[in-house]
Amino acid sequence: AGSSLSFPSGPSSPSLTSPSSPPRTVWPPLDFALGAVACCAACVFTNPLEVVKTRLQLQGELRARGSYQRHYRGVLQALWVVGRTDGLRGLQKGLSVGLIYQGVMNGVRLGSYSYCEALGITSVPGGSLLSGAVAGALGAFIASPAYLEQWHPNSWLTALIAAMISGVAVAITMTPFDVISTRLYNQPVDESHRGRLYHGFSDCMLKVCRAEGLLGLYKGMGPVFLRLAPHTVLSMLFWDLMRQQTVKNNQSHGRS
Repeated sequence: AGSSLSFPSGPSSPSLTSPSSPPRTVWPPLDFALGAVACCAACVFTNPLEVVKTRLQLQGELRARGSYQRHYRGVLQALWVVGRTDGLRGLQKGLSVGLIYQGVMNGVRLGSYSYCEALGITSVPGGSLLSGAVAGALGAFIASPAYLEQWHPNSWLTALIAAMISGVAVAITMTPFDVISTRLYNQPVDESHRGRLYHGFSDCMLKVCRAEGLLGLYKGMGPVFLRLAPHTVLSMLFWDLMRQQTVKNNQSHGRS
């Protein structure tokens, strides 16, 4: 247990014990920026799991189980192998692209939800879920309603448990699509820049299922799940702290 984390939060935000308190929000453009920075900071810590996930998903591409050498046999072993052979740089490959992705997608997602709450939309029945759905659509993140809805807990332990529970559903639902996108992005191309292995989403899904079985669509599900909870908690922690500091600064400037 620890300090509560309301959404949005801050020293002047309405608490769970005083719902009648008037909310004081952060300037919306600044709130979008704070959300982006918070998720980028979380991405720095969770990017190694993204690297491991990608390597697991590409391992044994279009080959039956047992017919190829497995360099990576699990999340922890893969982290150890990549860290030992490629060093810290290897564990942070693709970080620059990940920062852009997290900044744009989640900055929009968090900022949009916060703006909906500032407008009072989340205070009406079903408003919180609706706001999460709208923010999720804007951020192109299918799990945003569950991701955003969970952030009214009384403790960090509750938040972590909620993130882990929603992470199971997200991992089971999204891993096949993640595998397919990883394969499509990383396949070689011909002179016309067309993929040599797959001709599109459905073609990739069929080929993976035929060659690797249904479980081939769930390669890398471990890192997907393990990344979700820490990334969620860290994103919200950093965002919460930065918003609190912003509100404090605004209050001190108002008094001076």
